[in-house]
Amino acid sequence: MSILVTGGAGFIGGNFVLDWLAQSDETVVNLDALSYAGNLDTLKSLEQDPRHVFVRGDIGDRVLVDALLAEHRPRAVINFAAESHVDRSIHGPGDFIQTNVVGTFNLLESVRGYWGQLTDAERAAFRLLHVSTDEVYGSLSPDDAPFTENHRYQPNSPYSASKAASDHLMRAWHHTYGLPVLTTNCSNNYGPYHFPEKLIPLVILNALAGKPLPIYGDGSQVRDWLYVKDHCSAIRRVLEAGTPGETYNVGGWNEKTNLDVVKTICALLDELAPQADPTRRYAEQIAFVADRPGHDSRYAIDARKLERELGWRPQETFDSGIRKTVAWYLQHQDWVANVSSGAYRDWVNQHYG
Repeated sequence: MSILVTGGAGFIGGNFVLDWLAQSDETVVNLDALSYAGNLDTLKSLEQDPRHVFVRGDIGDRVLVDALLAEHRPRAVINFAAESHVDRSIHGPGDFIQTNVVGTFNLLESVRGYWGQLTDAERAAFRLLHVSTDEVYGSLSPDDAPFTENHRYQPNSPYSASKAASDHLMRAWHHTYGLPVLTTNCSNNYGPYHFPEKLIPLVILNALAGKPLPIYGDGSQVRDWLYVKDHCSAIRRVLEAGTPGETYNVGGWNEKTNLDVVKTICALLDELAPQADPTRRYAEQIAFVADRPGHDSRYAIDARKLERELGWRPQETFDSGIRKTVAWYLQHQDWVANVSSGAYRDWVNQHYG
């Protein structure tokens, strides 16, 4: 038995692979293109593990994906592969259309061909789980109820539009061809192995380096924060017991403004890695920068369906999860140094000055 994980060297996918093999002996075939956010250092502990089969490649490569499916005959495919950063999508939307829309289409066609050749029992047991985002739902006002699975899609960035398109493709392939698709839409993830262009790792690393801590606008944007290992447990549960054709929202029940998140990180660093000058505080490095175009004001996930139907709830509060995250980055400076390439530094300079 095996599963095929796409995008398994990225942030969420890498954490999923590590957690899966910590709990199961079932082989993971890991397909990742190793673009800017893919990092094999995340999977270094699996280098000699025969249960982990890594293949560098793109989900849009039909020949490669067809060959992997035929060779390994997985019982499930979990699709994490995506371009996923809003700022990058604003400056280079083409890559997002190619990976998230065209790539998803090609993956679906490969999986459909493979699934169609399985025995009746294998077809009934097979699942394709597509990992998506709450950003497809658009933006909420302060008093709006959180997103449910029935919320209208209103994507506001090239990234979220491309993910919305991928969700629609998954839905269509289920309803048209009967492909047993499961879709999850998650809130903002954080935790170990997060590529340091995103808010939380960026703030940790800039604070330690004595650099400004950039916050868009006035920092009042609200996000629901989900610890990545809680997200991984939700995906495992949906894969195990979810109903094909259904969508499940995955959230952390932790709404925080970006400014509050940054201040919390600063307070933890004051405690865990105090500066040489005992009178200085990391919050003094906060710097407000021009807001990005079309910045959504609030995301919030209603994850009650997942709890009601499958019995899942997150285990971490924001306070416990962010403490674990800050401690992890302090303890893994080697990983940070390796992922922080020259290209990454150039990108940060371009966007944050």
